[in-house]
Amino acid sequence: MIREEKQALVDELSEKFQSHNAFYIADASGMSVAKINEFRRLCYNRGLEFKVYKNTFIRKALDTLEVDTTEMDAALVGQSGILFSKESGNAPAKLIQDFHKAQNYSKTAVVRPALKGAYVDAGIYIGHDQLGTLATLKGKTELIGEIIGLLQSPAKNVISALSSGGTKLAGILKTLSEKEEVAG
Repeated sequence: MIREEKQALVDELSEKFQSHNAFYIADASGMSVAKINEFRRLCYNRGLEFKVYKNTFIRKALDTLEVDTTEMDAALVGQSGILFSKESGNAPAKLIQDFHKAQNYSKTAVVRPALKGAYVDAGIYIGHDQLGTLATLKGKTELIGEIIGLLQSPAKNVISALSSGGTKLAGILKTLSEKEEVAG
C-alpha cells in the first residue's frame, strides 16, 4: 500500500469518526470466517457497520478528533475492528451482548468479539467489563424525551387543577346566584 492510499484510508476513517457519535473498538481475533460474517450480517441488519483496521490507522484518525483520545491507546493492541453507530450510543453494546447470547458461550470461554474500547458522545470506555454499562446508556434523544416528559407532567397537573377548579368555581357561583334569587 503506497503512502497516498494509506493517507486516504486514514482520512476516510477520520471522517467516519467525526460523522458518528459512537464507535466501538472490538477484538474479533480467533473468530471463524463464518462467525465474523454472521456478526457482520447482524450489524448490517441493525444499521451498524463493522470493519477491521490497522491500529496505526485508527490512532492517526483518532488524532484528528478535537478531543483527547489517548486513553484509547490501551484498546489499540492486537486485531481491531470498529463498530460505527450514528443513531444510538448503546446499539453496538446491545448487539455484542445479543451475539454473545446467541453463541451460548460457557462461563470460561473467551468471548469474541470482545469490547476493547468505546467512544460515545465524547466519553471513553476501556475494557470488555464496560459492555454492560454501555448497553444501559441512554442516547441523547431518549434523555431529551424523558426530560420533556418530566417537564410536561407538572404543567399537565396545573392545567388539570385549573380546569377542574374552574368547573367547581362556576358551580359555586351558580349556587350563590340561585340563593340570591331565592332570597331576593
